[in-house]
Order: sequence, then C-alpha cells, then structure tokens
Amino acid sequence: AFPPGAVPPGTAPRGSVPWLTAASAHGMALLPVVVDGVVTALVSTAVCGDRDPLGEEDVELMLAVLERAHGAVSGALRLQRAQRVALALQRSLLTEPPRVPGVEIAARYLPSPAAAEVGGDWYDSFVLPCGDPVLIIGDVTGHDVEAAVTMGRLRNMLRALAVDRREELPGEVLRRLDLALRAMAPGETTATCTLARVERSPDGGRRLVHSAAGHPPPLLVTGDGNARLLAAAHGPLLGVLPDVPRGSSVDPLPPGSTLLLYTDGLVERPGEDIDEGLARLLRHAAGLAREPVEAFCDELLAAADPTGHDDIAVIALRLPEGPRTAGDPAVPDRGGPRPGPSGSVGS
Repeated sequence: AFPPGAVPPGTAPRGSVPWLTAASAHGMALLPVVVDGVVTALVSTAVCGDRDPLGEEDVELMLAVLERAHGAVSGALRLQRAQRVALALQRSLLTEPPRVPGVEIAARYLPSPAAAEVGGDWYDSFVLPCGDPVLIIGDVTGHDVEAAVTMGRLRNMLRALAVDRREELPGEVLRRLDLALRAMAPGETTATCTLARVERSPDGGRRLVHSAAGHPPPLLVTGDGNARLLAAAHGPLLGVLPDVPRGSSVDPLPPGSTLLLYTDGLVERPGEDIDEGLARLLRHAAGLAREPVEAFCDELLAAADPTGHDDIAVIALRLPEGPRTAGDPAVPDRGGPRPGPSGSVGS
C-alpha cells in the first residue's frame, strides 16, 4: 500500500508507473509467472479509488486463479520465447547482398503480421569466383523454430553446392540439394526454391540461367516498364521426389532491366486465385521500373496484404542502362548453355 498516485520507486514495472499514477492507485500486488524455473512475467493487480487495500484472502484468490491458468499462460510464453529465437536465427542468416560492380542488388524480409508465426522464407546472394552474381530465394514449410533451422541448413548447403558445382547448370545444383535434403530429413521437410545465376553472354550483355523447384516464377521488368514472368524450368518441390532430373532456363537480361525473385507471401491473398496476385504484381512492378532498386523492393512490400499470415522475402537485381558501365569488368564467357534469345536447356 502507498499514498494515492505515489508509487514508490522500484516497486512496480517501469511501464506500469504512468498508468498507476494517473489512476491514483494506492496499492498493488505482483505475482510471478514461473516457466521452466525462470520468472518470465509478472501479473499486476492494482487497487484504485475507494477500494479497500488488498488482504490475504485477495492474494490467495489471485494465486488460485493464476494456478488454474498456469498451463495456458506458460505454454503461450514458451511459444513466444521460441518465436523470438526463431526470428533472431532467421534474421542472422539473411545477410546484406554483396556489392557487385555493374549491378545493384537489394533484398528485403518482412515477418508475418501474425505474431504467432515465424516462417521459413529466405534469400541469399553471393558472387562466384568467376565474377557471376548468384541470387537465391526459397521457402521451407512450417512456421516454427524447426522451419528456421531447416532454412539455415538449406541456405548453407545450397551456397556451398552453387560454388563447388559452379560449372553445372542451376537445375543440376538443385537436384543435388534435393538429395542432400532427403539425407538430412528424409520425408520430413519440403521446400521451394529458385536458383538464378547472372552470366555474361557471348554478345557482351547479361543473361539469366535459372531453375525453380516448386517456386513462383521470376519477374523481369525492362527499363521502359514492360513486366513479364519468366518461364522458368520448373520442377517439383524439394523433398518430394527422389533424384528427379531438373532442367534450367536461359533468358536475356536487357540493359536497365530489373530481376525480382520473391516468395508467395508477396502475391497470395485469402480467397484470391494466385494468378490474380501475379497479375497485380506485374502491374505494380511495371510502374516501378524507374525507381531505385531499394525503393522498388520497399514499394512492393508496402503493397502486400497487411492481413496475410505468411512472411515475405524478396531480392532484386538491377542492370545498368548501357551495355557496360565504369568498373563493370568484362567477365569472359564460360562456355555455358547457348540457346536462342530465350529458352530452356536440360540438366
């Protein structure tokens, strides 16, 4: 007990003091919530106005109520703690894109608006020893710590495979990743993924060599605002079919164009066909063709469904306007696949 509105220092949680003062509280009780032997929360009860001070019977009643609710409260607090760990792990793996001469790369991650969910979306970007930038995006099934851990393992395995097997097409690299996933968690985990490599084409321009495993198609926006979905060589989700052959696609990247990889949370809305979401994304991206690549990503995320229950990851690459800019090294052609202007090659 204390004089009305005069909460003694150190007797109440800091965030409660302004409210207790404004309500002219003259007494309070603090009951600890213990989870796994650790005090993780405090239940505060304040006495205001002409109410009598709290007595022993009042405290005993509050203890009885808290005891009955302990199972539900402790379970919720355990879940909250696990979500914080998962989100921290996820963010630690979503590193800043590399600086690559002659291109701009930007990436964003937006957690699910539902605080109870932590997703397995991830992106990655790095530069191969030959100078080619690689962009990756993926989505592991699940919304928990296990999904975040699996996401981290897949990310690291795919990065290692893409570097070690850099002479192989992206589809073959994804096939190897699928085998590794099945060895790591047979029959327990599925994931979608797109692996894209930006190469120097024989004419001195840039081309995209890419493959998708159950993932939404890449989007390409030219500098004049023409947006289209790339017909990627699509294969099944990772973790579904054993050792299935996977193809790769090749598309030219015009000067000044923007390549976007994204997860399904960017286009999906409850009760809406995904084709409608893709059409909306095409229209929006076309209108952002001249925006800086960082703003390009920010604007797309800002237009996403605020009531959605999925997290969102995007990564975008912007080419310079001209065929080459200062500091953009001429990376020699590596003798990879050479289809026509746009096409597919087998794995």
